Amino acid sequence: MNDRNPPDEFADVNEAVGEEWEAETTPYERIRHVVAHTYSPVSADTVADDARTAPKTARKHLNTLADEGFVETTPGEQGGTLYRRSPESLVVEQAADILDHVSTDELLTRIQEMREQLTEYRSEFGVDSPEELAVNQTNQALSETGPPQDEIDPETIREWKTLRRNLAFANAALSIDNAEQFVDSDRQSTDDSVPA
Repeated sequence: MNDRNPPDEFADVNEAVGEEWEAETTPYERIRHVVAHTYSPVSADTVADDARTAPKTARKHLNTLADEGFVETTPGEQGGTLYRRSPESLVVEQAADILDHVSTDELLTRIQEMREQLTEYRSEFGVDSPEELAVNQTNQALSETGPPQDEIDPETIREWKTLRRNLAFANAALSIDNAEQFVDSDRQSTDDSVPA
């Protein structure tokens, strides 16, 4: 058995990293970072602890982030407000990431391929969604009537769900791209109509 303690310089490494993060960022930045990874509702006090700031400061910035649509609020059991990252902000972030890495033409091609794959899933399994497939499979197993069907691999259901989610993200990215093009062309036509 080893009774040695770790060297002092390693004992406070987390605290040192936290202090450095606090020194290099604003409370708003830290709160936004913490809530960016918060998918279950939590109190402002919890966010404040993780962001190394006061609960009053956390509440102020969380309310600002809620006004911006980045944070979603829900009432807590004790009457307080709980905060979590809004699903919409995740979609916008994912769509922006897609636009940073994929051209519009490639995006259109990928959307078409994903739609075709979804049509193949629907045709192959005779249902409209992976959830319906899972329910049918469960009902078949419970009833044990009729000839046994081949069990659907859970990975197939996961792949179908992932494909559907990716198509939603791709469509959101395409919508954002189209909106940006519309705004740019509208701005250009407005600039062209103003006499110099």
